[in-house]
Amino acid sequence: MRIHPHRTSRSLRTGLAVATLVGACTLTVDAAAPAQAATCTGYVGLTFDDGPSSSTPALLDVLRQNGLRATMFNEGRYAAATPTLVRAQVAAGMWVGNHSYTHPHLTQLSQSQVDSEISRTQQTISSAGGGTPRLFRPPYGETNATVRSVAAKYGLTQIIWDVDSQDWNGASTDAIVQAAARLTSGQVILMHDWAANTRAAIPRIAQGLAARGLCAGMISPQTGRAVAPA
Repeated sequence: MRIHPHRTSRSLRTGLAVATLVGACTLTVDAAAPAQAATCTGYVGLTFDDGPSSSTPALLDVLRQNGLRATMFNEGRYAAATPTLVRAQVAAGMWVGNHSYTHPHLTQLSQSQVDSEISRTQQTISSAGGGTPRLFRPPYGETNATVRSVAAKYGLTQIIWDVDSQDWNGASTDAIVQAAARLTSGQVILMHDWAANTRAAIPRIAQGLAARGLCAGMISPQTGRAVAPA
């Protein structure tokens, strides 16, 4: 498993940027059903880290258009800045998970600092209308006993990934499609909310999954594996 390098922090959206995003999310959305549910022979977990962002409305649109649902691992600071986007994720049929508040290297922090990162994100997402997350993805996939213990304290199941799309590393649309083609039933793929190449790959990912009898499912808090949506 390769861990993506530290990203430069994006600025919190304010003023006109927030107004633009809010306007973009006033469209009517319906919860999408899994693609070709009647033919599903297995389920995979599509996950998108680091949102919500200015890319979120377009990402939700393409997921809905292709009958896909996904788990959105949101950062607390961005959920706090744009709560309307959190509600848009839920309205579009997505599940919302905890991806820490500021995306730090949690294994380098004290237990109280880890607790703050996780607990603030739980509260922020809940207050924004995203429900109380049950899944947690540590930034960079970095974890240890302290991180696992704090996550468990808040009823969170830690979710890493089976397949890394490498979209954070500049992977092409073709490469991202090929990565998704490696998914087998129950597995989870790492993607990112902000990656344009990932957004472009989604229609082909949907076609590839359907051709193999796989559907986009939810990630079970009990097993950490992709299962049929409840």
